[in-house]
Amino acid sequence: MSMINKEVADFSVQAFQDGEFKTVTKEDVLGKWSVFFFYPADFTFVCPTELEDLANKYDEFKAAGCEIYSVSTDTHFVHKAWHDASERIQKIQYPMLADPTHALARDFEVLIEEDGLAERGSFIVNPEGKIVAYEVTAGNVGRNAEELLRRVQASQFVAEHGDEVCPAKWQPGAETLKPSLDLVGQL
Repeated sequence: MSMINKEVADFSVQAFQDGEFKTVTKEDVLGKWSVFFFYPADFTFVCPTELEDLANKYDEFKAAGCEIYSVSTDTHFVHKAWHDASERIQKIQYPMLADPTHALARDFEVLIEEDGLAERGSFIVNPEGKIVAYEVTAGNVGRNAEELLRRVQASQFVAEHGDEVCPAKWQPGAETLKPSLDLVGQL
C-alpha cells in the first residue's frame, strides 16, 4: 500500500540536538518541508556514514527550507552517548529523534517488529504534514544525501508548479516538462 499523501500522525518524542534534549512534535513539522531519515540503530556500521553524509549536506537542506529528522528506536540518552563518542556523529546539527516506543517507526511503516529496529527509510514530508516521497532500502545498503536533497528540491518545485514535472536527474534551474498530448511518444 502506498504511503504517498499519508498524513503523519500526531507524535511527541524526545530528541538530542545541539548538546541538549528537547521535545519534537508534529506541530514542529507543520509549515515547512521535512525529511524523516530512519536508520536501524546507534553505534552501528552503515548508519554513521549516512548520518555524516546528511550532516555534510545539512546547510543545503536548510537553505532549501527543509529540516532533517534522523530517527532510530534508540533513546535520546543513547543519541547523546553516540554523539559524545563518535567524531562522525559530532558533526550532526539536525535533531536526532528517539523512538523507543516505536510510534514513529510504526506510523511510517518501517518497524521490524521482531528486532524492535527501523528499516532504512527516507521520507519527504510537505508543509501540510503529508508524505510526498519515500524510499526504503535493505539494512546493509547506505543512502545518498545528495540524491535525497535533489528529490526534496524536485518535490518543492512540483508543489509550486503543479503543471510541470521534473525529469530524471533534474536539478534546480534545469528544464522541466509540461505534460501534454503533444509530448506523448516524443520523449
